[in-house]
Amino acid sequence: MKIKFLSLGSGSSGNCYYLGTDNYAILIDAGIGIRSIKKTFKDFALNLDKVRAVFVTHDHADHIKAVGHLAGKHNIPIYATPEVHKGINKSYCMTEKLDGQHTRYIHKEETIQIEDFSITCFEVPHDGTDNVGYSVDIDGKNFTFLTDIGHITETAARYIAKANYLILEANYDEAMLQMGPYPQHLKARIAGPNGHMCTRDMAEHLADHFPPALKHLWLCHLSKDNNHPELALKTVEMILRDRNILPGKDVEITALKRTIPTGIYEFD
Repeated sequence: MKIKFLSLGSGSSGNCYYLGTDNYAILIDAGIGIRSIKKTFKDFALNLDKVRAVFVTHDHADHIKAVGHLAGKHNIPIYATPEVHKGINKSYCMTEKLDGQHTRYIHKEETIQIEDFSITCFEVPHDGTDNVGYSVDIDGKNFTFLTDIGHITETAARYIAKANYLILEANYDEAMLQMGPYPQHLKARIAGPNGHMCTRDMAEHLADHFPPALKHLWLCHLSKDNNHPELALKTVEMILRDRNILPGKDVEITALKRTIPTGIYEFD
């Protein structure tokens, strides 16, 4: 079975990830504009009719912007925890509200099956109404998504450990954040335990607990003002090399662009 992965956008301007086969697909988050989603699908010859579900990590605007349109205009069900759905219904960014017909409830650490995908959501620390990551098993391969996470908990570590393909936040560089223009209260929120993950902390966790079957790591949700792809890659690669984990040999590493699609990755 051929599996396709694509990041449509990753960052505070909007997050959306595509995971599919030749017949079916799911989205993790839909926080970019619907025109951008449709353009990317057209550019990469993907079919929106094959999308069976959108799975939402939390209710911040950059993760839910297009869910109302995808549900109402394309008949795609939206899966989230009950608390996240409450947040979605109250969100200011939902110009097209999500109707009850397309609302689906999921619960943490309960696995559901949709076509070829076995999907489990799990608790992550962040400051949305409720917050989850996703572990997706398909054809013997595991894709794990942790897009916004303040720190790595035992639960998060357990799912990271089983990943073959890992999409993990590397939001900010510590020095850039502290020296940057943000007000102190915002710096504290970002660096707090329920804020975002700095590149160094993320890399040190992976270096100390390297997933035995990990093949590819994508650094996601990089900050526009407090990080950049080259710095994030350099930081992760340096820390892994210090533990004799060789980027390019033991694991492939890619820093995702904030507003530019990656192109399609294919896995047999």
